[in-house]
Amino acid sequence: MTQPPMQIDPEAAGFAPEKLEKLSNHLANRYVSPQKIAGCNLRIIRRGITAHNLALGRMDIERDKPMREDTIFRIYSMTKPITSIALMMLFEEGHFQLTDPVYKFIPSWRQHRVWVEGAGDSMITRPPKGPITIQHLLCHTSGLTYGGFLPGLELPVDPAYAAAGITRDGTDTLEELVERLSLVPLLYEPGSRWSYSLATDVCGHLIEVMSGKPLELFLKERLFMPLDMVDTAFSVPHEKLDRFAACYERAPDKSLSLQDDPQISRYRTPPVAPSGAGGLLSSITDYANFCEMLLNQGKFRGQQVIGRPILDMMMRNHLGKSSLAQMAVGGFSETSNEGVGFGLGFATTIDAAASGTVGEGDFYWGGLASTLFWVDPVENLCVIFLTQLIPSSTFNFRGQIKNMIYGALIADE
Repeated sequence: MTQPPMQIDPEAAGFAPEKLEKLSNHLANRYVSPQKIAGCNLRIIRRGITAHNLALGRMDIERDKPMREDTIFRIYSMTKPITSIALMMLFEEGHFQLTDPVYKFIPSWRQHRVWVEGAGDSMITRPPKGPITIQHLLCHTSGLTYGGFLPGLELPVDPAYAAAGITRDGTDTLEELVERLSLVPLLYEPGSRWSYSLATDVCGHLIEVMSGKPLELFLKERLFMPLDMVDTAFSVPHEKLDRFAACYERAPDKSLSLQDDPQISRYRTPPVAPSGAGGLLSSITDYANFCEMLLNQGKFRGQQVIGRPILDMMMRNHLGKSSLAQMAVGGFSETSNEGVGFGLGFATTIDAAASGTVGEGDFYWGGLASTLFWVDPVENLCVIFLTQLIPSSTFNFRGQIKNMIYGALIADE
């Protein structure tokens, strides 16, 4: 069935149209034309009104395919907020408490130890003072790391992940993955620091344990179908392959190098272990629906998907009075640290002056291929930007886009 054309009204949404057009020109002239990125989708929604919708450049340079509004992208770590919401849907149904130890659901996690010093066979460890809780997993304070899979980040416990046989190729089941994770030493005492980690993959397994359903089925039934996220999944079916974007990485000479050809991509086959931390594919319309639900206090088109108080708690800073600047270990994540807190699956700007950004009170995350979103309850605003460039640290898209969008807001009469 043909969808009606999207109604776009920047002035009704409280924006100066000419300033939003400057944003379009900025992305086109600074990034797409010189092929710093192949193309992008951008959508801005405020007060329930679409203020701006953009499809620029190409989704596949090699096949000269123009970017479409229904292009399917690898969203990588923008999977994490979805998995976190799904787990908290089970929380509101009484399946667990945030303070529950993870070993209540994964018994082998009683054996975790904390790194003290050294490496390899000479590593010294000790028992933790307290167990990893589900709250620790959701806000990345468990002591787990990404096991050496992040670019430019080396932590003393990471070799133990390889020794335990932990990979990111999705060939183990989620149950096998969490059992292997029970063997690795924790980088720090649970709750004492923050480190980007495989924790949200563990959340995906907990969803399976508590619900009795495979992760992909639970997400489909409880989130994707109610939110009309028709193109969000862990793989691309053949009939949608024509809409699947190519993914690129920045070569040493600053040119674009094909990183993942959609025709032969691993995403064409459903994974053995779907990654709740980084495995989903989605479109801008699908992710906009997810953001609309977040912005509307858990409600989407008349249906309360998750309770308003539960969602409010998720968006609070769960690092106490600290920011990531005081808590974070290692330099890689999808956010800066100054003035930024972390909730249950989302970063949040807790001090605009310290962070040097606008949008205090927003919550957000991004993905490895330079995708990003944020939701600002104060301005009743959500923004989704999708492209396919690895790594996400190549350009500060979030800062640039944020400044131009907030700069385009007009004063209320």
